Amino acid sequence: MSTEDIATLEKEVNKLKFKAGQKASELHDLIEDRLLTDFEDIPAFAEAAYAACKQWSDKQKELKQIKGV
Repeated sequence: MSTEDIATLEKEVNKLKFKAGQKASELHDLIEDRLLTDFEDIPAFAEAAYAACKQWSDKQKELKQIKGV
């Protein structure tokens, strides 16, 4: 894999990490601000946060494997 491809993959990892952070923040806000009124939304928010974290984790593992870390 070329250095250009690795740089592209690193950018993708960073974007996925940012997205995971956003989803975690949304879940946190729901729990902190609207728990008693919107508690039924928790599973959907948690699933979205989990999926975003899983995407980031998988891509991070791929990057580490390619870089030999």
